[in-house]
Amino acid sequence: MERKPPEFLTIEEVSEYLRVPLSSLYKLAQQGKIPASKVGRHWRFRREFIDRWVNDQIQTKVTQSR
Repeated sequence: MERKPPEFLTIEEVSEYLRVPLSSLYKLAQQGKIPASKVGRHWRFRREFIDRWVNDQIQTKVTQSR
């Protein structure tokens, strides 16, 4: 049986997924520049929102370069 990836990711998982340093993700999350929610002391990221955010970032760069 194929295992479905988790809907919610920890900051460590997002760091690995995006290949971005943890320090950069903490800064982006604290500044509200990446979709994230704080649960107690822990950041959580919805995979669907992260994928959409990455696509939006790419689209913005493509639009700006025209």
